[in-house]
Formats: sequence, structure tokens, C-alpha cells
Amino acid sequence: MDQIVALCKRRGLIYPASDIYGGLNGFWDYGPLGIQLKNNIRDDWWRRMVECPPIGPDGEPLTLVGLDSAIIQHPEAWVASGHVAGFNDPMVDCRKCKNRFRADQLADYECPNKPSKRAGEHDQCDLTEPREFNLMFESHAGAIKDESSKVYLRPETAQGIFLNYKNILDTMRVKVPFGVAQIGKAFRNEVTPRNFIFRSREFEQMEMEWFCHEDDSQQWFEFWKQERMQWWLSLGVSSDDLTFRDHDEDELAHYSRACVDIEYRYPFTAPGYGELEGIAHRGCFDLTQHQEHARQKLEYFDQQRNSTYLPNVIEPASGLSRGVLVLICDAYTVDESRPSKLYMKFHPRLAPIKAAIFPLVARDGMPEAAKKLFLELRQRYAVQIDVKQNIGKRYARMDEAGTPYCFTIDGETLTDQTVTVRDRDTLAQERIGIDRVASFLAEKIGA
Repeated sequence: MDQIVALCKRRGLIYPASDIYGGLNGFWDYGPLGIQLKNNIRDDWWRRMVECPPIGPDGEPLTLVGLDSAIIQHPEAWVASGHVAGFNDPMVDCRKCKNRFRADQLADYECPNKPSKRAGEHDQCDLTEPREFNLMFESHAGAIKDESSKVYLRPETAQGIFLNYKNILDTMRVKVPFGVAQIGKAFRNEVTPRNFIFRSREFEQMEMEWFCHEDDSQQWFEFWKQERMQWWLSLGVSSDDLTFRDHDEDELAHYSRACVDIEYRYPFTAPGYGELEGIAHRGCFDLTQHQEHARQKLEYFDQQRNSTYLPNVIEPASGLSRGVLVLICDAYTVDESRPSKLYMKFHPRLAPIKAAIFPLVARDGMPEAAKKLFLELRQRYAVQIDVKQNIGKRYARMDEAGTPYCFTIDGETLTDQTVTVRDRDTLAQERIGIDRVASFLAEKIGA
């Protein structure tokens, strides 16, 4: 994991936030390649969920619409959702080392005084009784800072969807079952952020709320469970490193009727797994709470059933930030035969740089031919042109960036209009016509 973190900084994937001031625990900045990777995952999710949603069990396309709700909502919304009263983690303090740990996850922490032991196992540990810490960040809206102006940074994006449920019903002519999807920032005041970007205080979520009749809710729960696993596999994540884990009754959220996690075998959890995405059966808890607290009728009239009801909700919720981490970990491939000693095996569709164009040398018309190809390809793809250092070092940089294809302009190019294309994974090289490069990428990348 240390090598992956070092690579992320060296190649412009992820930097510590406020790095020149020594960093800020729990916050991270995405560099030029990192934001491109994150955007590629985000766009693929949005495409598959909103623009081209799955086909339902009846063979018809599902109805999903998008939303971008405010990060700061009316504070009463968080009272209704239960976050003000119940969004807490049990924490313990060690009187000896002065560190703080989650009481229910002590086995995940090394003892600062003796790293070979877990927190609480060492005879020098002196832990307090567990205390509850609310995870929401507080702020104030307006010029006066008092209780009446207190607001919260959202700890999840889901509530913005529930608050707009009636607006969408009234304006978009949707019928149950339907879904509302959202991607956005969320904030949790984690007392002990750790494991790189796995658990941080500022992160991005990709959430969808699927509104359905209670009688059909279990069928939809199973549908979305399988659909979401297939999406992660479509990104190239190894099936050997993904698994389902059903929540036990004693760990279900207070609103949840059932929940299953899609888990990934991270380097810091191996041989075990850690959460990547949760698919929750939320019942009608959220709409019931907001209907009561806002004093607004949120029932849906179902013409086909000739009945009025509050829909049940199935929620696939994944962390975009964790998705970035999973793809980085899964792509990290050691290969001692290469000058770089490793390469990032990103799915070509998601790679931050789709192709690199290299003039073999900076003379004899090669840079000009490379530039012409670069200007053509950049209209459709994220590509780079690199004229510096020898070809081996340029290949090594692109291997570490995860670029699937490199096109080299050499002396033959100027006579027969062909280029050498190098495959990142196999290292195989072939010559193709320079006029075929764009179609070659379209075939390989699927764009």
C-alpha cells in the first residue's frame, strides 16, 4: 500500500491536501491524472444509471433521472433523517498514548506503543469507556453565528433526493417504479481517518434511490444487488477480489430492512475485504419521516393499483472516492521485466490517458507528424504528446500512468505513413497506417 500511495503522488494521481503545509488529516487532492480517472468512473456510472439505464426484469428500460442537490440543506432535514440524534460512532481514548479509536473496530488499529499488537491488547493501553461522537460537520448560514443559523454539511447525498422526491413526481411525469441518481460531495467528521482515501473526511458518493411498491421491493433489492456487482466487473475489477456480504441484524441501520455490501480485497484488508458499495432496503422510513416533519403529503397515487402509498426505497450507494482507490489497487501490476518495474492495468475505457504519441527523435519532421496526429486524436480522447528523453523512459512513464497504447512516429512514418503501436499489457508492437489510429482506438476503447 505504501508503494501505491507513493506512485499516486509521483504520477499525479492523488496528493495530500495542503501538502506544502504538511497536509491535513482526512483530506486529499486529486491531481491531473487522478481527476481524469475519477471523472471517467463518474461518467461511466452516470451513463449506465441515468442516460442508458439497465433493462428491468420485464424486459423494458428502467426510468431513472438525475439530480444535483445542495450540500447544505435545511437543518430540520437532518433531524427528520435521524442524523442529528443518531449519526454517531462509539469512540474510546487511550490515557497512555493519547490516541482515539473506534470502540467497535479496535482490531483494525495498531497499538501506537507496540505496532505488533492491536489497540487495547498491549499492557500499556488504558482505554476509557466508549463515548458517542457525532460525525456531522457543523457550520452557520448567514451573518449571525448562533443556534438559529446552525447548518450541517451533508454526511450523505441521499437526503437531497428524498427532499426532491415530490418535485420530481410533479415535474418529470415519472411513475413508480423509478429512480433518482446523484453524484456529489459528502462530509463526515471521522475521528480517525485512515488507509489513504478509503476513510476520509471529504469524499464523493454515487447514490441512487429506487422508489417501488412494497410488494415488489424484495425483487428490486435482488435486481440491484446483481446489477451493481456486474457494473464493477465491467470496469475490469477482478472477480476474485469482489464479494457480497449480508449485514447481520445487529449491524443494520435503524431504517434498514436489509443491506448487502459489495466488498473488495484491499491491500490493507487482505486476506479479508472492506466495503465498496452498499445496497440497502430502506423501506419507507425516509419519506415517512420527511412527510411528518415537513408536514407535506408525499404519498404516491398509483393509477394501476388504484391505491395511495409511500413507496419503499432500494438504495445502491457507492463511494466514488473508494471506486478510485479500488481501480488503482486493482490496476497496480508488478513486472520486473520493465524499466518501470510496474504498470497500471486500467481498463482502456477508464484510463486517465488513452494514448500517447511519441516522435522517435526531435528532428526530420517527426515532431510535426506527431503533433498533427495529436491534434486529431485529442478531439475525441484524452491523449498526450511527449518528445523528451529516450523512448524507453517515455514508455516507462506511460506504464506508470496506465496508458494502454503508445504510438511512435519514426523514419518509416514519413515514407509509408505507418506508425508503431505498443500495447501496454502485452508489450506487443505492430505497425498500422497513421490514418487508422483513430479507428484503432475506437475499436479498442469502445468510444
